[in-house]
Amino acid sequence: MKKYSIIALLAWVFPTMTIAHETTLKIATFNVSMEALNYVAHKRGEPVHVSTKTLADALASDHQQIKNIAEIIQRINPDIILLNEFDYLNDNNQALKGFINNYLNKSQHGQKAIDFPYFYQAPVNTGVNSGLDLDGNGVKGKLPGDGYGYGHFPGHFGMALLSKYPIDFDNIRSFQHFKWHDMPNALMPIDPVTNTPWYSQATWQALRLSSKSHWDVPVMVNGKTIHMLANHPTPPVFDGPEDRNGKRNHDEIRFWHDYITPALAGYIYDDNGQKGGIKTDQTFVMLGDFNATTVDGNAIKAGISSLLNNTKIQDAMPHSQAGKLHKPDNINAKYHTSNWGMRVDYVLPSVSGLDINNSGIFWPTETDENYRLIKDRKASSDHRLVWLELTTKN
Repeated sequence: MKKYSIIALLAWVFPTMTIAHETTLKIATFNVSMEALNYVAHKRGEPVHVSTKTLADALASDHQQIKNIAEIIQRINPDIILLNEFDYLNDNNQALKGFINNYLNKSQHGQKAIDFPYFYQAPVNTGVNSGLDLDGNGVKGKLPGDGYGYGHFPGHFGMALLSKYPIDFDNIRSFQHFKWHDMPNALMPIDPVTNTPWYSQATWQALRLSSKSHWDVPVMVNGKTIHMLANHPTPPVFDGPEDRNGKRNHDEIRFWHDYITPALAGYIYDDNGQKGGIKTDQTFVMLGDFNATTVDGNAIKAGISSLLNNTKIQDAMPHSQAGKLHKPDNINAKYHTSNWGMRVDYVLPSVSGLDINNSGIFWPTETDENYRLIKDRKASSDHRLVWLELTTKN
């Protein structure tokens, strides 16, 4: 009698059923810090970030920094990568397509070209004028400080998700417009002198939580859906004793903690009005520049600590020898992902549905030939690419 595998029998009995296969894939995050591309504006004698043309101009100029960024990505060869600080230009993705087609699709320094046939980019809050006095300088509607997120133009410091696997565009959720005050027990900034709310009531009611956006982007990996939970919280600095940016950073991070915890997610609504967070059995990877660490810096550490200690999350704690050598007096330096000496960039997979095989930070030592790619901010970025190799579980 001929023997059949269980999968073959299921496929015969249920011919339309999609069966998930175990897949090993690499997922990365990289703050490409492309505001360093303002060389175009400087050459014209214009102020930094005078228009949305800066990034487009740089992309069209065969710029070495972008080539280095592309080479780093080619060397790591991720299947899915989040780019932070890649401006959203509202140009029908022409800038992003230009980066893919003219840099990633072409060999850089002998590396194999890499293609991402699927990508997602959308509006963010940075540079979107609120018309309010958000920075407390007494002037309403003056960018960059009065943007819903700090930025000189709409889309400044944006995000982009690139994937070798199909994206389920119909089920993407974005949370750009979620109001900060709608988060239970939100950390409202308080003026320490008067002990009163730092924002006026009208401003507090209008203020959005996300300084850029929060995205839930489902990616279809050989029959299995993996939700990419992407964001880029505001730096917890550049404020005053009211700590408005520190508190916002905390609550932007806390949003994801609540989103993956069904008992806490009831208050959440997306930009289409759909309520709630991710379902208990759904697989996810949280990724981005969180601008926070549990041990260094000015962030309110309870936010990032509660996330990293969430029982639904695995933290591989990627590390590098070069990071350790960069700040030899810091015992946590091997975990750093930025050249100023902090761990701020994260790839955090769910416990459900994923096994961690390997992880790393692209940070060559000074004696490595590839050090040229990260030797300073102009070479590529002040952040390092962080990656995890994962295997899906049925």
